[in-house]
Amino acid sequence: MASSMASSRLSFSGGVCRIPARVHPSRRQNNICRQSGASSRTSQYCCMQSSSFGSSLNAGGGAGRFGGVSASLSNVSNVHGGVAAATPRLPRLPTLAKKNNVRSKQPLRAAGPEVEVVTAETDEELKKKEEDKEEKATLFKAIGVGALVSMSLGILDHDWVGAHQELSLTIVFIIGYIGIILEEELAFNKSGVGLVMAVALWTIRVLHSGPGEVDPELQEKLGETSEVLFFLMGAMTIVEIVDAHQGFNLITKSIKAKTNKELLYFIGTITFFMSAILDNLTSTIVMVSLLRKLIPDPDRRKYFGAAVVIAANAGGAWTPIGDVTTTMLWINGNLSTFATMRDIFLPSVVSLAVPMWIMGEFAEEAQGVCERNVGCLVDPDNPDGPMLEEDNPNDEVELAPSGKIIFFFGVGCLLFVPVFKSLTGLPPYLGMLAGLGSLWLLTDAIHYGEEERSQLKVPDALSRIDTQGVLFFLGILMSIASLDTAGLLKDLAEVLENNIPSQEIVATVIGLASAVIDNVPLVAATMGMYDTTQYPMDDELWQLIAYCAGTGGSILIIGSAAGVAFMGMEKANFGWYFQKISGPALAGYLAGVGTYLGVHYGGAMLGAAPAIAAGASDVIDVLPL
Repeated sequence: MASSMASSRLSFSGGVCRIPARVHPSRRQNNICRQSGASSRTSQYCCMQSSSFGSSLNAGGGAGRFGGVSASLSNVSNVHGGVAAATPRLPRLPTLAKKNNVRSKQPLRAAGPEVEVVTAETDEELKKKEEDKEEKATLFKAIGVGALVSMSLGILDHDWVGAHQELSLTIVFIIGYIGIILEEELAFNKSGVGLVMAVALWTIRVLHSGPGEVDPELQEKLGETSEVLFFLMGAMTIVEIVDAHQGFNLITKSIKAKTNKELLYFIGTITFFMSAILDNLTSTIVMVSLLRKLIPDPDRRKYFGAAVVIAANAGGAWTPIGDVTTTMLWINGNLSTFATMRDIFLPSVVSLAVPMWIMGEFAEEAQGVCERNVGCLVDPDNPDGPMLEEDNPNDEVELAPSGKIIFFFGVGCLLFVPVFKSLTGLPPYLGMLAGLGSLWLLTDAIHYGEEERSQLKVPDALSRIDTQGVLFFLGILMSIASLDTAGLLKDLAEVLENNIPSQEIVATVIGLASAVIDNVPLVAATMGMYDTTQYPMDDELWQLIAYCAGTGGSILIIGSAAGVAFMGMEKANFGWYFQKISGPALAGYLAGVGTYLGVHYGGAMLGAAPAIAAGASDVIDVLPL
């Protein structure tokens, strides 16, 4: 019986064991051996061959070499009662393939009296081939990058470059800036491009002017740039510590709304004021993460996330610590704390209120009551019923140990910076570093001896901040500084003044350009184009630039760091944002510009009203009435 079962799976022709090609080798072996057991020399022989699926048989000598095998197989006795009759011992065929991890390149075919030779490769061999291939690709890439750098250095060392400084600087800056804009397409990180561009530009300066003239300029510009970098690093670390303690849950737990429209307005308002204290990037990350708990519908959540981007950019524009461009102007002495908050607050509110109203009134995603169990305290089946406070998922989120203390202390450190600058006159980054040091000591004291909570301390937080973003700012600011020392920015300012007489138009165009181009280099270039002696602190030009560069990035999703972060978190694409959000964002941007100009010129007209009235009275007196 066992022999008949084995014969249903095996057949012999000319002394060759035939195995069905569609059955996996290991399964053939297990099934055949399980059916035939140890009762047949034939089964044992075939099982042996199936376990060595890649065995190499000499096809040329198949008939003569295996003649003994055929003869032996023909003498196999029938099996009765599970005991096999005595048969001559079968010869063991040579096996070239390893018995473990065997992969066949082609199936075994047993056509005729010969068995086809099959080559096999182990997993280790395949892995080694892949590693060799990757090493070769890496080598070619390294050679390509090295050749590019060598060629660039050779070009920079050319006499023509030193003799044509302005043109050389312009070409290198344009090429580098294109590399930054096309970061995704070229697969080169913009931080690396910015650093290489900065070094190349300063090298051109040295070739033209010599080390004696360039070294003092380099030290001065590096000092100015370092102030911005240390300020940003301190602020990012403080925010990271607060976030690690879940301190921002104190804010998000207060979100309660009955309808989607109310939720939209609530989210926008909280983000607006949060971004005024934090930076717009951190505020966007915190609020979009919250939306994942509040709104399960991905389409509606994406729409609300776009509103967060607009609110974050608008909120960061009216405080010195809310947006990196406003911070740059503040540190450079172009803006003061009180005047900035006083004059830019209302335009920023308008730039948020207009798109929020448009989105809330006309967007389908903002209509209807909130869904149950998504943070909205109303039952959609009974909108007029009692509030469902127990359904708010934020109530279930607990703060980390000492989360409240860390939250209020961290926010206090951020708010202390402008006060420190006003009281001492020292650079703002010193106040930020003082706050960071104080928070560092506090967290060390609170979590003393708690090794399992090392992620709540400053050393771990420093490893989580956006270091590559800091290096990007270093490359961009030093690149702009090289153009400034060469006098190119002054020349550009003269061209703009001769062709665009209105500074309001210049600032507005800068804001529109920031929707496409990163606003950091735009503002840095503007700071070098216009002198503070001609445009003093808190001049209309600086305030408009702070507003326009901060809010103009909301027009396109790629126009701000907040938009890029939202794009990555919610998988929003450029086309969707342009179709749904760009219109309301542009309307809010222009409305904010109009509000600033109206308040500015309206106040000037009110201040001049007594003089105008007196002049009109004198005219009336001399008229022959």
